[in-house]
Amino acid sequence: MKIAVARYPVGSPADFDAFAARQRQVLGEAAAAGTRIAVLPEYLSLELAATFRRHIFSDLPASLAAIQQYRPQWLALFSALAREFDLHVVAGSFLLDTGNGRYRNRCDWLTPDGQHLWQDKLQLTGFEKGTGLIDPGDVLKVFEVDGIRVGVAICYDSEFPLPVRRQYEAGARLLVVPSCTDTAAGATRVRIGCLARALENRMFVAQSVTAGLAEWSPALDVNTGQAAIYAPMDVGFPADGVLAQTAEGQLWALAELDFAAFEARRAQAQVANDRDWPGQLQPALAQAVVTNVP
Repeated sequence: MKIAVARYPVGSPADFDAFAARQRQVLGEAAAAGTRIAVLPEYLSLELAATFRRHIFSDLPASLAAIQQYRPQWLALFSALAREFDLHVVAGSFLLDTGNGRYRNRCDWLTPDGQHLWQDKLQLTGFEKGTGLIDPGDVLKVFEVDGIRVGVAICYDSEFPLPVRRQYEAGARLLVVPSCTDTAAGATRVRIGCLARALENRMFVAQSVTAGLAEWSPALDVNTGQAAIYAPMDVGFPADGVLAQTAEGQLWALAELDFAAFEARRAQAQVANDRDWPGQLQPALAQAVVTNVP
């Protein structure tokens, strides 16, 4: 299974048709490379705020309210592109109105056969909490895609081991991470989170990112980091765990994921963090013993 993760330069489309034309172009490039799963970044929907006047796109609450009118077109667009390109499209995330002016950061997954899957972001960043508008999700999911089980962890969610472990225990062997970070420190945190989840669960992790400047937007203003696909740092994989990564100016990073070979290598692993996970749950380790040194 070939997967592609985007380092997506944030734009400012004039209208929904312009946004749709760009999505067709970028996903067409991924499909032409033989991709089966294409991952777009977190907060992609906020690019649509640029289609409104300044007093809306420069104000986050107004932007979130305004883009809701595009929700049916958003789903129809990515569903049509998934069918046309025979591609699983992970459409970044859409800040979805759940009623009473509250929103959830939802990752939509559109399949070539017309299914709509989704996962809400579970852990909110300080920025998201500070808006006073966004609520965390309350359901953790695993999808089956072409016989492979896949989980989604939206950006900050990748920094928390226990929910991802639950996805692994439900059979996930690929974790998809749409992300958006505005500082080098934030990009590093998500990158390390992705590497750690790959290591401790012996799974593939695929991270997309936003790129460039969008000073017109209070949420997409600065974007940092590289898209990458990670594997455990073990036999048969790169020592740094990086299977593929974008360079400056590169839109997609691609990697062929051989899940059968991946499972076959499990018995030859130098370390087996996934199998040794229960060792840290021993009752004797439930609490640290404090020793006072005079």
